[in-house]
Amino acid sequence: MNKPLLISTRNPDKVREFRELMSPLHISVHSMLDFPEAPETIEDKDSIYGNAIKKAIAGAQYTGMLCLADDTGLFIAALDGAPGVYSARYAGAYCSYLDNRRKVLLQMEGISERSAYFETAVALADSEGLISVVSGKVQGRISEVEKGENGFGYDSIFEVEGENKSYAEMSEQEKNMISHRNLAVQKMLPLLQNILKLW
Repeated sequence: MNKPLLISTRNPDKVREFRELMSPLHISVHSMLDFPEAPETIEDKDSIYGNAIKKAIAGAQYTGMLCLADDTGLFIAALDGAPGVYSARYAGAYCSYLDNRRKVLLQMEGISERSAYFETAVALADSEGLISVVSGKVQGRISEVEKGENGFGYDSIFEVEGENKSYAEMSEQEKNMISHRNLAVQKMLPLLQNILKLW
């Protein structure tokens, strides 16, 4: 089933993770890195669902390909759900992963209530519009210090509930088995498989 699927992102870390998660389908996975001339989709919606849908539709309409897009938020109880939909740019428009983690750890200093969850919304669209949107959620807590060297984003400060270690302390394979993104993708795979059979 070597048919093309577009992942509507220019984030190489997400592209690598999605390629791994899509491997059971044996399809050709592309990303917006393959279309450098494409305009940037501004993530200006007030929810991760809205941003995922907007990116999926924009990618599908620009390329004519079947398109998956995601948006992910880290929601921290003690910060009233922040950074939430602003997770990727929490420390500013051009911030790094490290900038975001440092801001969270600084805001969480002295706070004992450290529960948090990651949620990913994954949207599927074609050139005619939205087909489906699903989500995956993983509960955990914010660690006091960074732990682990793997992963990206907030992985080194998010301890997964029941695992007693952060995402960054897991191998890529371990993380992909239990991650919020994987949970969402697994919900989408049966529909995606059926659609690809018809293409």
